[in-house]
Amino acid sequence: MAADIKMLFCFGLAVVLTGVGKSALIGKSHSDGKDDVLLQYVVNNSLREHPVLTKLKLRTLEDEWNRMMVAIEQAQLMANLIRLINATKAIEIGMYTGYNALSMALAMPESGHVVACEISETYIDIAKPFFKEAGVESKIDIRQQPALDTLNELIAAGEAGTYDFVFIDADKLNYDNYYEKSLELIRKGGIIAIDNVLWSGKVVNPAADDHTSQALDALNKKLHKDERIDLSMLTVGDGLTIAIKR
Repeated sequence: MAADIKMLFCFGLAVVLTGVGKSALIGKSHSDGKDDVLLQYVVNNSLREHPVLTKLKLRTLEDEWNRMMVAIEQAQLMANLIRLINATKAIEIGMYTGYNALSMALAMPESGHVVACEISETYIDIAKPFFKEAGVESKIDIRQQPALDTLNELIAAGEAGTYDFVFIDADKLNYDNYYEKSLELIRKGGIIAIDNVLWSGKVVNPAADDHTSQALDALNKKLHKDERIDLSMLTVGDGLTIAIKR
């Protein structure tokens, strides 16, 4: 009997530990996590999606690269952060089809302003009609050029220290550059949200030839020691770091 109990306990512990390992990074509800019962429960019982956001999500899911879209549950979290800090100026580095840019604009007052950095005309053309339909077209300033050029232009225009929120979700090898420019552009108490910081778990002991994972791992370690910010790293989506400027 005792042996049976011990075996049962060990099996149960193994299940629990395995479950923890798997559930620590479920993924995005529209891609890796779409079949995860717990994540879908979270979405079904917390997501309050504007009708135009729903339309844009469905249009984006038609794109072969739709896994690049921000997790919808993550976008809502960031929209709530924008409301929490009363943000009126934000930057998105890597707009894609515009789901998160639209989400941020909807969370802001009429005076709100989102600078959306995107290089693909195809994705910009997808986004624009939805911005117009939602009535926030005037709030979103799309800059079609490399994001570093836009960030440098904003700094040169005297806008350092005036932004409330920045979302970084573009080419990973430039993340450190985006972070430094963003830190210059946001005000004290402003938030930099950095996407994909866990990179499907590949940031843990990244392979020698995996330069993207190495870059993300290096940035994560840098931010952990960066006394200019307070931070939390969350397992939502593909990993999200919230950095608050001191």
